[in-house]
Amino acid sequence: MTFKKLILKIHLWLGLSSGLIVIVLGITGCLFAFEEELRPVVHDYYYADQVKEKKLPVSQIIEIAKKANKNPKQSISGCRILNEDDRTVIVWFFEELNPNGFWYWEQYQTIYIYIDPYTGKVKEHENYNFEFFVFIRMLHQTLCLNPKIGDPITGTATIIFIISLITGLILWWPKNKQAAKQRFWFRWKDSTKWKRKNYDLHNILGYYMMFFALIIALTGLVWAFDSYDKGLQWLFNGGKTFKREKVVSDISQYTTDNSIDKIYASIKQSHPKAESYYLFMPQENDSVATYNTFIRYKSRFDDTAIDFDRYTAKPLRTIKYEDKSNGEKFRFLNYDIHVGSILGFPGKVLAFFASLVSASLPITGFLI
Repeated sequence: MTFKKLILKIHLWLGLSSGLIVIVLGITGCLFAFEEELRPVVHDYYYADQVKEKKLPVSQIIEIAKKANKNPKQSISGCRILNEDDRTVIVWFFEELNPNGFWYWEQYQTIYIYIDPYTGKVKEHENYNFEFFVFIRMLHQTLCLNPKIGDPITGTATIIFIISLITGLILWWPKNKQAAKQRFWFRWKDSTKWKRKNYDLHNILGYYMMFFALIIALTGLVWAFDSYDKGLQWLFNGGKTFKREKVVSDISQYTTDNSIDKIYASIKQSHPKAESYYLFMPQENDSVATYNTFIRYKSRFDDTAIDFDRYTAKPLRTIKYEDKSNGEKFRFLNYDIHVGSILGFPGKVLAFFASLVSASLPITGFLI
């Protein structure tokens, strides 16, 4: 058996073994590429009824959300305030169900409450587990299974897909310049049979999208395998393990007063041009836990995280992009690289077509 025949056998059987899962990952990747742009379009409860002069305090909005939820088993996790006058405030609650559940929705439940910041009206009580884009993301990431089951399946299929891309390139590689001319673009005529068209769709589209598909696949493995994630961070850190020290609230300043309004005013004043503000609630049974906030900008390089003392609203630590280790920087940008948003809207378009072509390769390959 010649080398190319061996590569062909490897390419064939690996493609057949992972093809169905790759199709699912590719199609769901296409659907999820523009989720940030599509969500406000399909969900009208993302918007307030009417923009008024003054918004309610954040603490009051949170109390309204607590009363609206009425489930004592679900603990409040945080809220998101968008820096747009017409957007609702999102408050979410979390409840762990069964860590060993077979499907992801059997493991936990997350409820999102959307509140009009001017009137306090509850616009929507959303079971976040079954929101369309969340379902698509979980189908993409774990096939909607428990991550302990789904991650190894999708991760293994992704590794096989990576090998298939490399073996496909070897098979595509032309012997000479004349042969190369036939492989860079479609040369269809009226007499061209469907088998030849299918063959060209597999080879030519696969060639042009291979580099981008490889990036998407390699960054996707970060969520599938924890050892791969930690290993890459270790590599970017120059063979060192980086661990950030924990900051705590000053228990001697204990007070029952809610400091969240002061904290929100502080991050709003220091970051007036941010896209949105996340406020993560400290655990009620941890008296020294801090308020964690995250300030999101359009550019990920401007994002900032600030820890506040839960009693005094004093900022304890600020972490900007440049303050992170190289491993943390990579991990922080990995999602944006994966979905193409690191390059803005054109990057998302590129990721969309790379996912679409990736989904088509097992189909055209099977027909071949």
